[in-house]
Amino acid sequence: MAYYFVKLLSYTVCFLPAGISRKLGDWLGELCWPLVPKKRRKMAISNAMRSLDLDEATAYRLVKQSAVRFGRIFMEVLRFPRLNKNNINRYVAMQGRHYLDEALSHGRGVILIGGHSGNWEILGQALALNGYPFVGIPQKQTNAAMDKFINEYRKLSGMRLAYKTDVREMIRLMDQGGMIGLMLDQDAKEKGVAVSFFGRPATAAPGAAVLARMRNAPIVPIFITEQPEGTHTILIHPVIWANKTQDKDEDISITTQQLTIIIENHIRQYPHEWFWLHDRWKTTPQEKCEVVKRETG
Repeated sequence: MAYYFVKLLSYTVCFLPAGISRKLGDWLGELCWPLVPKKRRKMAISNAMRSLDLDEATAYRLVKQSAVRFGRIFMEVLRFPRLNKNNINRYVAMQGRHYLDEALSHGRGVILIGGHSGNWEILGQALALNGYPFVGIPQKQTNAAMDKFINEYRKLSGMRLAYKTDVREMIRLMDQGGMIGLMLDQDAKEKGVAVSFFGRPATAAPGAAVLARMRNAPIVPIFITEQPEGTHTILIHPVIWANKTQDKDEDISITTQQLTIIIENHIRQYPHEWFWLHDRWKTTPQEKCEVVKRETG
């Protein structure tokens, strides 16, 4: 029933003017903000204060703005059926598109890295509708109905999907020239590598560095930001090549840190668009080492 309810909601929203849909999204975000657990709000505010050197009142406003915008993101996802090749570039502009073309020219597949900032869902739609062989790497949702819905809508643009646990499928799609999209801004727990993020120890997923080093494939950092009138701009960075020496672990660590710095710099520029409610510093490198010691005895 949940799946059909969201589909009906999407059908209704698609008939609304974009401006009204946006206002409804803002209202929805404001309505949901008080439902965020106080503990998580406190954690997010504390992280924003430490990361950006803010006072508590400013950090509160930033975190709330970051959370409320999810109402607009949700409404935009519901409107995905209205997007097509003829209108996508009226909603989403690209800066640095030549970097994508350069990366593809090597014929080894491309690894796109970004973070949970801006409307990352519409970023994938824009790439696919502009003819790029984009492959989204989602995490499977615990709610089967919502997992079915969001993946169905992601595929409307022609993009392909491979769950983040299916590494073989990622490699196969890269060998076919695909652009693999990976998020690098979340806590990676014991599977991550140690990095410095906003001057604090954290862990980051090494997948992008591992794949790039293994396949000698280019990495392109890519982000999206929302404009005041409701359109979006994709910001594409120059190609990066993974470090490759005799020391594999050190190479992966260096490349992952390099990518983490790029993500940090983007967040510093657009802090209100990042997902502060995620506990990015939940697992420190020291905690990771203790987990590994327990597991190996």
